[in-house]
Amino acid sequence: MIRERFKPMKHFFIPLIIFFMLSGSCWANRILIPMDETQKNHLKAYGISYWILKNFEIEIDWLLNYRGGSFLVPYSQSFTSEMTIRGISFNVISEGQAGDILNQISAPDVNMDAVKLQKAPRVAVYSPKSKLPWDDAVTLVLTYAEIPYDVVYDDEVLNGKLPEYDWLHLHHEDFTGQFGKFFQYKDYPWYREQKQEAEGTAEKFQFSSVPQMKLAVAKKISEFVSGGGYMFAMCNATDTFDIALAADGIDIVESMYDGTPADPTANGKLNYDNSFAFRDFKTIPYPYEIEFSDIDNQPDERGLTEANDFFTLFQFSAKWDPVPSMLTQNHQSIIKGFLGQTTAFKNKFVKPEVVILAENKPAHEARYIHSTHGKGFFTFYGGHDPEDYQHRVGEEPTDLNLHPNSAGYRLILNNILFPAAKKKKLKT
Repeated sequence: MIRERFKPMKHFFIPLIIFFMLSGSCWANRILIPMDETQKNHLKAYGISYWILKNFEIEIDWLLNYRGGSFLVPYSQSFTSEMTIRGISFNVISEGQAGDILNQISAPDVNMDAVKLQKAPRVAVYSPKSKLPWDDAVTLVLTYAEIPYDVVYDDEVLNGKLPEYDWLHLHHEDFTGQFGKFFQYKDYPWYREQKQEAEGTAEKFQFSSVPQMKLAVAKKISEFVSGGGYMFAMCNATDTFDIALAADGIDIVESMYDGTPADPTANGKLNYDNSFAFRDFKTIPYPYEIEFSDIDNQPDERGLTEANDFFTLFQFSAKWDPVPSMLTQNHQSIIKGFLGQTTAFKNKFVKPEVVILAENKPAHEARYIHSTHGKGFFTFYGGHDPEDYQHRVGEEPTDLNLHPNSAGYRLILNNILFPAAKKKKLKT
């Protein structure tokens, strides 16, 4: 009798348990990774997105202009566990809540959009094998965000390995073949090692000089972009890349670099049709002047100090200009400036078809620019290290554990995820 009395209760609890199991799985259907000021670690949030794309091959919604460019991910316990380990802020939301967010974003009167990220890009960083007395902001942030990459240099480029990758990064590199114009450091071990390495590669590939070899490398990279690759460059890899291409067939370097004097009429022969971003610039051949051309805005021309050096991100239409919108996603619209061998680009030398993503208006300079080249894309970002205003030769690398919410470093990582976007969404 006692058993019979409690039998209905047993039948009641079984469907109740099933209901809670089912409703629980439906309730926990999406993960929202906020990218506004509530995010504890913006940089690692990019890394977890890359990790999900690479290891699970599922789509991620990048919510442009929604809470700083948040990410919406299908729910998985393994995802939330990994986010917790990495110190990333996230919210588990229902499918209904996710639908409400997507409906809000899709409204025609709001400047938001959802872009599908589909496949983790294969990443390569162009960097010498020898250790240099400065650090690369991109390798620092890729390592911190836990995004894998391969290192390639002149050998790999000249041997045709670039098509194996989707995304190529160039940082503190001199494509004019003048070793950064650091001639005053010629007796330092790192300079001698760099010079010896470059001369060995030039001889191996039967080039008459390092400048000729670096030009060939720049042309290979240009072919990579034209064929559909994505190139991101910082510091003096930006202007020296364009200078080398514009000076194809012209001697713009002095004899200590190639054994022959520079052509005194070189600036009248530059072909700006070959360059990606800049036009009408003039080279600076003097070996003891550390500048390569007049593209870079000099400190005495800028009239800025660390206290007032800031640049502003432009806002683009997320629905009509998704590419520049992706590249400018941030929780801050005003970014603190930072110096480099190439710090900023004078506006007057930027080609009209190039999109200026961020600028310092008082200094008449562009800091962050983007455009297409053939079937591919390129982005140039002036300066050396977004969290070290004036990084000097031999200084310790920036510890990104102290800057997990760096707005300046976020711009680099926007470029990492950009190639993962669904192609039909790219309207520019």
